[in-house]
Amino acid sequence: MAGTGPLVQVGGMVQLALQVAARSVRPPLTYGPELAVQVRATVRAAVLPVILTSFALSFGPAGIQASAFFSLLGAIDRLGSAYELIVVREFAPLVTAIIMAGVIGTAICADLGARQVRDEISALRVLGIDPVRSLVVPRVLTVVGIAVLLDVFAIVSGLAGALLVVVQNGASVSAFFTTFFAAATPLELASSLVKSAVYGAVIAIVCCHKGLTTSGGPEGVGRSVNEAVVIAFLAIGAIDYVFSQMLLATHPILSEPR
Repeated sequence: MAGTGPLVQVGGMVQLALQVAARSVRPPLTYGPELAVQVRATVRAAVLPVILTSFALSFGPAGIQASAFFSLLGAIDRLGSAYELIVVREFAPLVTAIIMAGVIGTAICADLGARQVRDEISALRVLGIDPVRSLVVPRVLTVVGIAVLLDVFAIVSGLAGALLVVVQNGASVSAFFTTFFAAATPLELASSLVKSAVYGAVIAIVCCHKGLTTSGGPEGVGRSVNEAVVIAFLAIGAIDYVFSQMLLATHPILSEPR
């Protein structure tokens, strides 16, 4: 039975990540059909939750508090610069990561965990089929790629919520976009997409590893899914802090008011 200590778990995840990186580019690339299946299932399950959550968070907590603050100062036209920071840098990748972990990560972990407890993974190895290449690689590539795509959807949905806030407060839409694009830079968008890709890679590796190391029958599958979600959410928080600090330290221009 595989070890369950924290260091053993982290080491297993790192080892799995290295195997995925190697086998995703090393011939034969036989995971194409499974990749297509995973892409369709992931898009179908995650697109609507990301759009609705991004819109709700942008219009709700962020919109109400930000608009009230800027109205108090008589600077409602500066709402665009605030939303550039709120949506592009923070909310969009964070919402994407939470949805991917809660919806897609749990499904991946449950699927692989069920296969593991039914000895399907062992059967694949007996047949000479590499489970990492055939099962893990397409899932990791799917989660990383779709996470980047969903980040774009989250940004657009967040801006839709912001526009509703602007209209609700009787502010100028043109002034909103003027301040938004004055603050927005290609670096901000690139960092948002990269952060989403990092989130996706970590979530996929964590959930795949927990699924492949499941033991204890159906109850073990439930435990693995719960542990995978908790680890993924903790990783999301850690990545958000480290990534943001590194980004601001290496690009001080992002901290300057524009």
